[in-house]
Amino acid sequence: MKSLLLSFLLFTSMSVAAEDLAKSYKSTGSGNPISASVFCADPTALVYNGRVYVYGSNDHQQYIANGKTGENNYGAIKSIVVFSSDDMLNWTFHGTIDVGTICSSWGWRFATSWAPSVTWREGANGNPEFFLYFSNSGGGVGVLKASSPLGPWTSPLSRPLIDGDTPGVKPCTWPFDPGVVIDDEGIGWLTFGGGDPNAQGSTLLPGNCRIVKLNNRMTGLDGKAVNLPAPYHFEASELNFIGGKYVYTYCTSWASRDDWSQYAKRGSQAAPSTCSMCYLVSDDPLNPDSWEYKGEYVANPGSFGFGWGNNHTHLEKFGNKYYVFYHSMTLQNDMGVEGGYRSIGVDEVKVTEGTQQIGNLTMTTAGAEPAKFMNPYEWQQAETMSTSGGIEYEDFTNITPATKSKLGNDASQNLQVSMHTGDWITLRKVDFGTVGAKSFTLRARGRGTFEIRIGRIGARAAASLSFSSTDFEDHTIAVDPERMKDARQIYFVFTEAEDVQFDAWRFEPNSTDGIATDVTVLQTPVRQYDISGRRVPVSRRHSGIIIEQYIDGQGVTRQRKRVNN
Repeated sequence: MKSLLLSFLLFTSMSVAAEDLAKSYKSTGSGNPISASVFCADPTALVYNGRVYVYGSNDHQQYIANGKTGENNYGAIKSIVVFSSDDMLNWTFHGTIDVGTICSSWGWRFATSWAPSVTWREGANGNPEFFLYFSNSGGGVGVLKASSPLGPWTSPLSRPLIDGDTPGVKPCTWPFDPGVVIDDEGIGWLTFGGGDPNAQGSTLLPGNCRIVKLNNRMTGLDGKAVNLPAPYHFEASELNFIGGKYVYTYCTSWASRDDWSQYAKRGSQAAPSTCSMCYLVSDDPLNPDSWEYKGEYVANPGSFGFGWGNNHTHLEKFGNKYYVFYHSMTLQNDMGVEGGYRSIGVDEVKVTEGTQQIGNLTMTTAGAEPAKFMNPYEWQQAETMSTSGGIEYEDFTNITPATKSKLGNDASQNLQVSMHTGDWITLRKVDFGTVGAKSFTLRARGRGTFEIRIGRIGARAAASLSFSSTDFEDHTIAVDPERMKDARQIYFVFTEAEDVQFDAWRFEPNSTDGIATDVTVLQTPVRQYDISGRRVPVSRRHSGIIIEQYIDGQGVTRQRKRVNN
């Protein structure tokens, strides 16, 4: 049922004061971490149908299992979290992949699911095939398969793909942390391994890194694994194929670098810093002598004030830019929690494809520039947000009980967000075009009062509605088109909420004129000027009139005027 509530510009609505709103542990102007409420780590990613999908170790599962206290020992992590975005700024949480349930047929052979690595291809019948490899604790690698980036996922094997008895693995200390890639000939490759130097290794060359060719099904091996000689290798394998060559990235150990002069392939490269991310390049991956050390591309998160700890990155090209996904302790530190619970961030990095050169990455709280503006005239899931206050991971529930996993959520299912009084979410870089919006529809159930605020969380309501329904219903309110035209950051605030589940939302445009060119086009790069024509850095907040100049998805230079509150 759809109800029209003409609560037009109710500035005097029953507002929750800013000091009474739920606290956010991520700044409303920051891009990192990608989630303000989910601990997750060891990121990997793929691009499909204009979206980047990010998968990671579910540190939050351990956090909940520990009663939100104590050390993260990773033992309770038996699922993988999934996020996606088409703008690199507002992220949709898709729930979790319940690996423990999916791999229940393994029996005692299944332990945990850490550090995933994903890829996809078009199958023989033209349908997409997705493959996800994960660390089965420190003892091996498992594989899942799906026909969608969100599943449902299945286990094509009744045991791990790789373990200590796999040909070529011994004497690898930890045959875990997989990194997968499909090259330009359609051949799949998998790297893995880690740990302190094995019986045949040294501090300089621990001897635990392996690479193996995958069979045509991507769920078996074509030959035995061979050694990949990575200096100071410790963990965090990932694999890319760039400019016709294989690019292997990994995390170095905490060991002394006193023996760096003994590394014959060091060239002019300085010794990598401890627990940093380095990379090697090869055009003949099964030939150990072919791998060329290229150096360090990102230091430990502690070097940027993000908390010392292990490191794990993934390099992904989205659009015409490269990004590095990584994890750090920023969310834990901001929450005042201890225990080693990590969170995923992302920043842009320069990659020269012809020479496979990866530039040095600086981890930031600002995060990556948006790849595009959000289209508010399409239905958007409530789980899509830049940041939030009061949203907790265990409050995401599955609406299809028949397929409900033991965790209460699945990446393959639709989700909603449980909201409480004072809870809120925000969306950034929302583009209402030149016409503005005339109405807004909230899809929710429960009883509550809801406000739209523009520009800042403490702003007075631009519109407000009260709703009450036992089932999911669409509740629509009028909004001021002129005011919405200038909106770029919007807040959805629940000033009252009782048993509220928020499912989705959308705005209705005041007119269709001007939308096609002003909404959801690529913005690369964005420059901005003040009213006198002086250049204003994009990273700087500037009050008043701003002239934005950008190149759209068709390569046309355009500009628009906006007003910052």
